[in-house]
Amino acid sequence: MINTNRPRRSVLYMPGANTRALEKAKTLAADSLILDLEDAVAPDAKVVARDNIRTALETGFGHREAVVRINGLNTPWGSEDLKAFANTKADAIVLPKVESAKQIQEVVDILETCNARPDLRIWAMIETPLAIFKLSEIASAHPRLAALVMGTSDLVKDLHARHTPERVETQTALSLSVLAARAYGLCVLDGVHLSLDDQAGLKQSCIQGRDMGFDGKTLIHPNQITLANEIFGPSPEEVSEAQARIAAYDAAIQSGAGIAVLNGKLIEELHIQDAKRILALAKAIASFAS
Repeated sequence: MINTNRPRRSVLYMPGANTRALEKAKTLAADSLILDLEDAVAPDAKVVARDNIRTALETGFGHREAVVRINGLNTPWGSEDLKAFANTKADAIVLPKVESAKQIQEVVDILETCNARPDLRIWAMIETPLAIFKLSEIASAHPRLAALVMGTSDLVKDLHARHTPERVETQTALSLSVLAARAYGLCVLDGVHLSLDDQAGLKQSCIQGRDMGFDGKTLIHPNQITLANEIFGPSPEEVSEAQARIAAYDAAIQSGAGIAVLNGKLIEELHIQDAKRILALAKAIASFAS
């Protein structure tokens, strides 16, 4: 069973070739870490980075989810990457540039040949135009698949588009990816914000992603974690409102009213489902601090 209530507000890419960064990651407030063997690692450092990540996984990252982005299976390193992490403490394998269910199945076949843990998940990077057209196929590929991860930088490149503050160039792809994730019960993560010194732009991007339905945002620097956690996590006001909705609805049902009204707004079962999701997320976040 996929845990869709696990907080993934902030998902930080960490280069596997940088041992200091991997050690620093154990102290950061990110919900999840993508330990990267692909874009962030030069070809001549791939094998060393693989060993670095395996060593770091042995001691663990505390409450932080640790996932490994391997190189594509069509590269000289991908297959060995996958075999190297099939039986480690990694929580998931991130597969780059997924464009078909067949690619997911290839990963599954290798994992099962290696007798990988049943709970080792797969995250699919959605970063090409073809991937957008194949979203339903990809999202329903296999029960091991747990998340869709937007690779908006590669997508913008392939579209011959330009990055804009409003992200008009990727809004269609972003929305379709959220729809696919929700249709098949997956987590879905927004793409990175590339400007490290642009907190206003990062905030705007996080708010937009949250409002579109993303569970969290992928990040490229620790200084982006605080904003992502704040915006993608339920606020105290949202938690209080969720509790009040549930209480009002329960009281109405017990009294035989059939419907509930809170602050002049009708409350239905769909509102209760969302309120319970918010409270479950808040409880999970609070457990990180305990």
